[in-house]
Amino acid sequence: MRDLLLLWDIDGTLVNMDRAGERSLLTLLREHYQRDLGNKLPVELQGRTDTSIMRDLLAFLERPATEEEVARFRNAYIAGLPKALPLGKARLLPGIREALDAIHEHPEIHQALLTGNLREGARLKLSHLEIWRYFEFGAFADDSAVRNELGPFALARAKEKLGIDFPPERVWIIGDTPHDIACGQAIGAKTLAVATGNFTLAELEKFRPTRALPDLSDTAALLKLVLA
Repeated sequence: MRDLLLLWDIDGTLVNMDRAGERSLLTLLREHYQRDLGNKLPVELQGRTDTSIMRDLLAFLERPATEEEVARFRNAYIAGLPKALPLGKARLLPGIREALDAIHEHPEIHQALLTGNLREGARLKLSHLEIWRYFEFGAFADDSAVRNELGPFALARAKEKLGIDFPPERVWIIGDTPHDIACGQAIGAKTLAVATGNFTLAELEKFRPTRALPDLSDTAALLKLVLA
């Protein structure tokens, strides 16, 4: 048996949360920092870690990013997320339920998360759509603010949880942004880019992923690809 490890991004890859995280941050800024920014944050969100986004927002607020202030900000964000989740139309992206089921049942494939979300944020989002149970472990924004540093955390946890030291050629990182592709390339893993977020297939292909697909609606094709 030649075990494989699939490491999934969350937002734009597994799910569309209909801006739940952004709504939680906007509410936080209004209620805790008295800054009403309407419905748009002043920082880039796509493919970034929650930790780096929070530090940028504190800089925007002209607040020092001390350990205490970052923890206060993080805790307020997580506390607000359960209130923000039901306000939108969160949904699984095409083929995700079928793909997760098929991979879960496959004896050679393990799946986990590699995401810019904080671990508790990831749990809340994926539990809301009833898919948290599919993931054995993960690497999260709690581990590093730098997305390209998350791969080694995921591989270390794979060895700890599964007792398997996965070589790069047996690892796939699946995501919807150039940041996901770069994160996989940083550890020599294979990369599968999916155009289910805010980047088109042509835009993603410019960053040279191993493969790029419009979506993951064809479960048989996905399995054939990763097992090849």
